[in-house]
Amino acid sequence: MDGGMSRAEFLKGSMALGVVASMGSAAAEDAPASAKARVTEVDSLRIWFLADNYYDANRPDGKGFKRFRSLGGRSMHAEHGLSFYVETVVAGKTGAFLFDFGLDPVGVANNVSLLGLDVWKANAFCLSHGHYDHFTSAVSLLGKNREWIAEGTPFFAGEEAFLRRYKFRPGSADPTDLGQLRREDLEGLRLDVVEVRSAREVVPGAYLTGPIARVTPYEKVPPAYLVKRREKIEPDDFPGEQGLFFAVKGKGLVVLSGCAHSGIVNTVKQAQKSSGVEKVHAILGGFHLVDSRQQDIPVTVADIKAFKPDVLVPAHCTGFEAAVAFSREMPEQFVLNTSGTQYTFGA
Repeated sequence: MDGGMSRAEFLKGSMALGVVASMGSAAAEDAPASAKARVTEVDSLRIWFLADNYYDANRPDGKGFKRFRSLGGRSMHAEHGLSFYVETVVAGKTGAFLFDFGLDPVGVANNVSLLGLDVWKANAFCLSHGHYDHFTSAVSLLGKNREWIAEGTPFFAGEEAFLRRYKFRPGSADPTDLGQLRREDLEGLRLDVVEVRSAREVVPGAYLTGPIARVTPYEKVPPAYLVKRREKIEPDDFPGEQGLFFAVKGKGLVVLSGCAHSGIVNTVKQAQKSSGVEKVHAILGGFHLVDSRQQDIPVTVADIKAFKPDVLVPAHCTGFEAAVAFSREMPEQFVLNTSGTQYTFGA
């Protein structure tokens, strides 16, 4: 990465949000809206979808995004999984990290190769939550590229990310074992596993949300999701699920979600609260409406529309019905995502 930052620079910069978090809230409340931002603004931001559920080489590019074009046996892989590669530029320095790892390591590696990205020299790795379609490729891909990964590179994950999880599939009376990411496997790859319990800067200008407050009355985790805690299988409320947010100079917030089991509206509200930035420029990622109650889709669409984002990219677990609803209600903002697409925000 040209103009990239050293590990020492990254570690120094990552202290910034912790200092801000220690400040009292009264000063922030008294400040004018334009001065409330409590995070580092990025000059530019690039997000690649390394894996997503859908690929179509004939979809057109658009303002601010570019798709990969398959040609002569070179095709992007699509799967029931999600993975992002993210680059921020702050004051001429580039920070880079991976957010989630997808399901199929062969397919994700194929996409990384076709996109020509040097992802294994990233400054950090992050996991949104402990579900198989987000972590399964992690140990394999990180292990195969171990020689490129700096020892002690942080791997950020929220509370309960390393527990075993289950789900009742439609029509099944027995829960399906969704597997488990093991902390010791990551530590064995010389990574520094960091548990995130509050908003956290992972590279300059890129922030994990920390725990997402449940403020909407309708965004509930379905009872089909289970987790094993202390040898007991219980309903999963995803207390440690993480989203990402960025304040892009002159644009506003870009919010990036893995699955939004905590609710995509809740995730955006948490990003606004943590950053002090009200203007929402873009919302991307999994919105997890695929198995929500049908009556919850219209109210979710209405609340997302009320944020007035300029760009909306529902992906992965959003679900066909919800994606159609977003495209109808927000046709100017809606982008049908395809695996391998690069989004650029800012300069």
